[in-house]
Amino acid sequence: MKVWIKYLIGALFGVACAFILPTDNSGIAAAVQFVTEIITRFGCYMIIPVVFFSAITAFNRLRETKLLLKTGVWTGGIIAASSLLLAVVGLLSILIVKLPRIPITVDTVSEIPSLNVGQLVRAVFPYSAFESISNGTFILPAFFFAFLIGTASTADAASFRPILQLADSLSKLMYNISVFFTEFLSIGMTAILCSWTIEFRATLLGGEFVPLIIMLLADFVLAAGIIYPLIVRYLCHDPHPYRILYASVCSVITAFFSGNANLVLQLNIRHGKESLGIRRRINGAVHPLFTIFARGGSALVTAVGFIVIWRSYSSLSLSIADILWVLFTSFGISFLLGGCPAGGAFISLTVLCTLYSRGFETGFLLLKPAAPILCSFAAAFDALTAMFGSYIVAVKTKLVEHHGISHFI
Repeated sequence: MKVWIKYLIGALFGVACAFILPTDNSGIAAAVQFVTEIITRFGCYMIIPVVFFSAITAFNRLRETKLLLKTGVWTGGIIAASSLLLAVVGLLSILIVKLPRIPITVDTVSEIPSLNVGQLVRAVFPYSAFESISNGTFILPAFFFAFLIGTASTADAASFRPILQLADSLSKLMYNISVFFTEFLSIGMTAILCSWTIEFRATLLGGEFVPLIIMLLADFVLAAGIIYPLIVRYLCHDPHPYRILYASVCSVITAFFSGNANLVLQLNIRHGKESLGIRRRINGAVHPLFTIFARGGSALVTAVGFIVIWRSYSSLSLSIADILWVLFTSFGISFLLGGCPAGGAFISLTVLCTLYSRGFETGFLLLKPAAPILCSFAAAFDALTAMFGSYIVAVKTKLVEHHGISHFI
């Protein structure tokens, strides 16, 4: 059975449970939340070991084959271009289509979520390099440590061969273990979907967020069905770009309903390797970078959300300068969300409102009830970007073995 079908079955069971279980009961609701948290922790359990050992091997081989610079340029270019593209798509859609105003709330907030850039930098450079592999949420420190080991080990191949052989063996071992975890996660989707459906149902009941949800869905269909396939068709001369979309189904399902970028990373690596035929050295180096930095979905949701807040508070139109400020600020903030694998889109929106000030410091409260749905769409965009982006890098570096669609997992 295809992996995405297993996940879809688990998701359908989760939706059914949300309607069957008496979720009004506080005990049942707490139990659902607890099980969902455990499943999420389980899904993220192998991320650091997989990323760390795979990245060591990947960077070593990329540098040995003199493909490190080319891979880095293509990866960085695609991350920046995709984030800017999604921000532009979101901004154009909300400027062209005027959504109904959302009623102003009188909620207050005791603490405004923020991004501590200094803390992120400190996490990348702890006092001991070994501390970098103990952070299970922010994967950049472990990834950077692996980069140093992988690239430095090319200086004396003979001396460091035992270390590289060990890293390569551990990479394969961790990958095999992660395959088991991704298979089991299809069962865990029942709990994740149950929790998500309860929140989604509560959001829909009010009705005021339905037009916003429809717009984000339309943006996603536009990106997944037209924009990304056309880019692959043009850049890679691939006559069947929708193969990548098919390979992304499982990742997108998981990303949308969990809202967690890290939870999807192992699925992206697995589908990249077993479905799209992307070589390990690209999977190990590129996918973590997309997970950390390619958060264009958050940029799109942030731009759309801010314009919705503006129009709900004011009947005045935004100036060109303000529109450009929203575009580039949401674009810039998206690169700082690596330490927020879940909820990054809403944090980005709060930061944007705070930076804009002028009475909008707490404007994000207007969209707080819809925060889980906004983060779901952001995560789905990001999962899609990672799959299409890694495929483009693999093709441009000629590190892909094309598989027939019947062999996709």
